[in-house]
Amino acid sequence: EENLTPDYKAEVNRQLDEMRNNLLIYQYQQQMIIQRMDTVVTDSELQDYYVSNLNTFLLTTNLVKALFIKLPVTTPDIEKVRKLYKSSLPEDIRELEDYCSRFALRYDDYDDAWVPFTHLLMEVPLEIENQEEWLARNSAVELKDDKFTYFVAIREYKLRNSVAPFEYIHGQVRTIILNNRRNDFLQKLEDGIYNE
Repeated sequence: EENLTPDYKAEVNRQLDEMRNNLLIYQYQQQMIIQRMDTVVTDSELQDYYVSNLNTFLLTTNLVKALFIKLPVTTPDIEKVRKLYKSSLPEDIRELEDYCSRFALRYDDYDDAWVPFTHLLMEVPLEIENQEEWLARNSAVELKDDKFTYFVAIREYKLRNSVAPFEYIHGQVRTIILNNRRNDFLQKLEDGIYNE
């Protein structure tokens, strides 16, 4: 410390003061955001932003709404699943759910939620070179390996490079709106402090 030049010490002190000031400003901004920024995002705001910016919400992966069932190969009366898993009739779905609750190792009904097709592919013994072609040609498939029988029913699909469904990116749209609000809020806060 004795060997440090006065200029160096002054520079270090200046940098420390700047860091303290930046930390104080940051803490003040965060407190103001918590106290004063509007964090309520309505459904109509979400929809409006989504519709106005469709071209920014292109999919980078294929999505599906699907039914996935995994059963041991020794499962009794597997013919029942073959008959029911492609159906969308409520009574068939209830019967299938009842059957699967007793015998299935996995029963995932992604009928109401979009999931990446790659997530589904990780669950089944299926190698696909061209996902888009496969999705266009297959709505239901039964697969087997030594231990399990797999049933997949594709209810809907969206291909990569198409516009992402609103339900799939709902959270992302909300985050974008809040980040934009935060940036606007901080800019107005800075302008107000500067003017004062």
